Amino acid sequence: MELIRGLHNIQPRHRGCVLTIGNFDGVHLGHQRVLQAVVEQAKKQSLPSVVMLFEPLPIEYFAPENAPVRLMNFREKVKALQGSGIDYVLCVRFNRVFSALSAEQFVQTILVDGLNVKHLVVGDDFRFGQQRQGDFIYLNNSGKALGFSVTHMPTFNVAGKR
Repeated sequence: MELIRGLHNIQPRHRGCVLTIGNFDGVHLGHQRVLQAVVEQAKKQSLPSVVMLFEPLPIEYFAPENAPVRLMNFREKVKALQGSGIDYVLCVRFNRVFSALSAEQFVQTILVDGLNVKHLVVGDDFRFGQQRQGDFIYLNNSGKALGFSVTHMPTFNVAGKR
């Protein structure tokens, strides 16, 4: 697994991928299901599998006083992802400029122009873009127009608990 530090370090070999995006705050059972779906889809399409995560976490950026204690620090998170079968982990700096991207800009600039995503796997609660304006429906409609498909993973529950 290769760690890509920043959008500016995306290389041609990283493009044309199956992607998931999230905090991956503990690489728990729900995350493991998402990662498995990404790896399986990437193998089916003979494409690289990519996880996009953020430093700092969005909650740490917007409301550090309300941010929960991390289950894993960045190094532990990367180490946990190494056993998942993922090809690349893209760490994006979450800052003022990135947080100001609209959902449309995020899809066009990051997903299409930057990564040339072919398939995207997201959790059912995934939101993105300025003020969290983008969601699965937006991604699905964008994908149909721009040439990528999207799968949403339902919440993983054990004994009725998320």
